[in-house]
Amino acid sequence: MPNQSFPCDAIRRNLVDSDFNFPQLEIMSVAPVVDADYLKEIERARRDLRALISSKQCAPLMLRLALNDAETYDANAKRGGPDGSIRFEEVYKRKENEGLEEAIKFCEELKAKHPKITYADLYQLAGVVAVEVTGGPTIDFFPGRKDSLKPPKEGLLPDATKGVQHLKDIFYRMGISDKDIVALSGGRTLGKAKDPMKFDNTYFKELLENESKGTADKGLLEDPTFRRYVKLYADNEEAFFKDYAASHKKLSELGFTQETTVPPSKFAGVNTTVLAQGAVAVIVAAAVVFLSYYYHSHRRVKK
Repeated sequence: MPNQSFPCDAIRRNLVDSDFNFPQLEIMSVAPVVDADYLKEIERARRDLRALISSKQCAPLMLRLALNDAETYDANAKRGGPDGSIRFEEVYKRKENEGLEEAIKFCEELKAKHPKITYADLYQLAGVVAVEVTGGPTIDFFPGRKDSLKPPKEGLLPDATKGVQHLKDIFYRMGISDKDIVALSGGRTLGKAKDPMKFDNTYFKELLENESKGTADKGLLEDPTFRRYVKLYADNEEAFFKDYAASHKKLSELGFTQETTVPPSKFAGVNTTVLAQGAVAVIVAAAVVFLSYYYHSHRRVKK
C-alpha cells in the first residue's frame, strides 16, 4: 500500500492534531514540475495503464477511483478535489469507497514504476484511460496536480440512497451543473449496464426502460431537467460522448491550477513529437514520390 510517511511528519501531525483552528488550512505536497520529462513519464504511465486495465478488466474500478477522489471538492472553501487523498487507508476504508482498495493497489504498482508522477495525477489519468480503453470518448488530460497530505472529512461524496436533491446539493457544492451531473452519471455504464466493460449510452437506455433500480438513478427521471438530458443521451450517443468528455475533464480539474514549463503548443508531450515525426514522414514520402515522377517524366521527354 502507499507509503504513509511524510516529510516533516511530526510537524504535519502537530498541525493536524493541535487545538488550533485552521479553517482554511490545506496540507498539500509541492506541485510537480510539469516539464518535458514529466510529460514523457505521463505517457509511459498511460501505456502501462492501458495494459493493466485491459488485462485486469478493472476499468469500472479505475473510473470510480478517479471520480471519488475528485468529488470531495468544495468550490466555496476551495478545498478538496482530485488530490490523491483517497490513497489513505482511513479514506478508502469508508463505506462510500468500498471496493476501491484493489484499484489503489493496482495504481501503487504503477506508482512504483513512475515515482515522479503524483498520486493525484495518476488516479485521474487512470480514470481517463479507463473510459478510452472501453470505447468511450477521448478526454483531454493536463497533469500537475498536488497530492494532499491530509484525508478529507467524511460525507462529501454523493449517496445513491438519498435522492435527487441530495445529488444536486453535493454536485452544486463542487460547481457542477445539471448537465454535468447527468453526463457524469453515464459513467455508471461501466460496471452497471448490460455490458459492464463497454462505455456507451446503454445506461441511459436502460434507465428509460426502468431496468436500473437505484434511488439516484430514478431521480434522474423524476427531475425534469435531468430527464431531458437522459432522453438526449439515450437517443444520441455522440452528444453523450461530447458532453461526458467535457464534464469528466471539468471534474478532474476541480481546484487545479495548471503550472507547466512546457509551452501550450507542445503540451501534448510525447504525442506531439510522435505526430510531428509522422507529419515529417508523410512530407518526405510525398517528396520522394514527386521527385521520382519528375525524374521518369523528364527521361521520357528526353527520349
